Amino acid sequence: MTNSNTRANALAERLLLGANTLATFAEGLSDAQWNQPVLGDGRTIGVVVHHVANVYPLEIELAQVLASGNPITEATMEVVNQMNADHAKEFAGVNKQEAIALLRQNSKIAAESIRAFTDAELDQSAKVSLNANAPLTAQFFIEDHALRHSFHHFEKIKNTIKK
Repeated sequence: MTNSNTRANALAERLLLGANTLATFAEGLSDAQWNQPVLGDGRTIGVVVHHVANVYPLEIELAQVLASGNPITEATMEVVNQMNADHAKEFAGVNKQEAIALLRQNSKIAAESIRAFTDAELDQSAKVSLNANAPLTAQFFIEDHALRHSFHHFEKIKNTIKK
């Protein structure tokens, strides 16, 4: 069933725009570029593309926590940094086709999950430990995490390739 929620649909479309932009760019990378470290990050481009794909489910799950009126209490930069380091080790040799396929699959699932949010759920706020316990809305959390994530890393990857 398609949600007629204009806000949720717009968020979903913006998320897909970022994910598809990153996926299309990554498809055109050579093997050498795919394995190049991202400037200021250290992880390879391939690991970062896989990382974006891999965290969509968690980012959406956390937005759903906020949408239900509950706080996010266990997320800290220390936890995020450890999760990213563990991911980088586990997926150091990630295959380009598999990573891009996961990016396309998980972004599509994330977009469908976002489309299910009502306006009331998007407006629901609660404390977020990752953001100094500020009371943030589910919509802000979606925009600042799942939606922004692909754009953020795409710019860093693009700047790495230019160098």
